[in-house]
Amino acid sequence: MQHYLYNRITVDPKVCSGKPVIRGFRMPVASILDYLGSGMTVAQLIKEFSFLENEDISEALAFSASMLQDSFIPVKHSA
Repeated sequence: MQHYLYNRITVDPKVCSGKPVIRGFRMPVASILDYLGSGMTVAQLIKEFSFLENEDISEALAFSASMLQDSFIPVKHSA
């Protein structure tokens, strides 16, 4: 099922256990964030995974940001 706001993000219980992925491929949005967070550039990511496009990366970032906008992340306070 395609996300209602992000047309490159799909969710299907039969693909990657229902995690949000890029265009039905077995490339979870979380993996894209992991690769970018580890220092990989967008160009390197697209070269390594030839099915990815610039718009996929942009939409993965926008989708992730929107998911965090409405989330509460508990923080443990130090004494």
